[in-house]
Amino acid sequence: MRLPYTPKGLVFRSSWGSARYAATTAALATIAHKYGMDIDGHYLNWAESQIDYILGDDTRQGYVVGFGPNSPKKPHHRSSSCPPPGTACTSSNSFKRTGPNPGLLKGACVGGPDGNDHWVDDRKDYVKNEVACDYNAGFQTAVAGLIHCRHVQTR
Repeated sequence: MRLPYTPKGLVFRSSWGSARYAATTAALATIAHKYGMDIDGHYLNWAESQIDYILGDDTRQGYVVGFGPNSPKKPHHRSSSCPPPGTACTSSNSFKRTGPNPGLLKGACVGGPDGNDHWVDDRKDYVKNEVACDYNAGFQTAVAGLIHCRHVQTR
């Protein structure tokens, strides 16, 4: 079965959390590599291509907060959208604000682009800008797997 991809190379399952699916599948590819199911390194190279896309390699848009010049500034995340402590967090000064989130949610992977690589940094668009545990579990596992397979396992 041939997997669908966006024009710029992200494996694509759904617009809702597209980076989540790519990152989790990349994590599985690193695990398959570690346990000998990837003789020629194809899975590991593929996993790296997906994580590179999510990180915004070259001039592409990144989908990890605080990583690179084109990282998300307005993730859909309640506490990072609220003003600093001491000011009440209301709908008008959190999710409805227009500027970047007051709290930097560094390292959080947002939902990601649609099937045509289109993405807008808009906290109201929770489909593409939501931050969730399952998005970040796959992303962090894939990054850890790549570090292990590329740097630790080769020693």
